[in-house]
Amino acid sequence: MKTYIALLRGINVSGQKKIPMAELRELFSGSGLENVQTYIQSGNVLFQSSEDNLQKLELKIHQAIKSHFDFDVPVVVKTHEDLQSIFDGCPFSEEKKKNSYFTFLFESPKQEAIEVVSGLSFPNEEFIITPECIYFYSAIGYGKAKCSNNFFERKLKIRATARNYKTLVKLLALSEAN
Repeated sequence: MKTYIALLRGINVSGQKKIPMAELRELFSGSGLENVQTYIQSGNVLFQSSEDNLQKLELKIHQAIKSHFDFDVPVVVKTHEDLQSIFDGCPFSEEKKKNSYFTFLFESPKQEAIEVVSGLSFPNEEFIITPECIYFYSAIGYGKAKCSNNFFERKLKIRATARNYKTLVKLLALSEAN
C-alpha cells in the first residue's frame, strides 16, 4: 500500500460545490481506497491504495465525486515524494517561501504560454512556472493579488489548484507519517 494525497479543486469555496468531509471520506473508502483522512475543508485527502497509476486514481476519484455529488471536481493525485520535491524546489528565500502559494498543475502548460505569462509582471508579486507547479509569492497577500489560481488557469489554458505553505507543510507531515 502506498500513501497518496488527492488535491481537489474548487470545493467548499464561497458556497460552491459543497462537500462535507465525513461524506468525502466515506466516498473514498467506498471506492476501495484505504486509511482515508481529510485535512481542512478545501479538498485535501490522504489515502492509501495498491494502485500505482496516478491517472487511474485521479479518474476513479473524479468519477466517484461526479456520480455521488453530481458535479465536476478536478482532482490531482500526488505521492509524498512528489509533494516533497515540489516543496523543496521552491525558488524563494525561506522568508518568502513561508508566505508563498504552490499552484499544482493538472497538466504541463505549453512552452509558448509559459513564456508569455512569465513575461508579465505585477507590483509586489513574483511567480515561477514549472511543468508541475507555479510558485507564487505576493507581498500584499493572496486575496489582493492579480495572479490568482483563475488568472493562471486562463493565461496558461490549464487546470490548477493552489495550496499555501502551511497546508503543504501539514500534508507533507501527514503523508510522511503513513
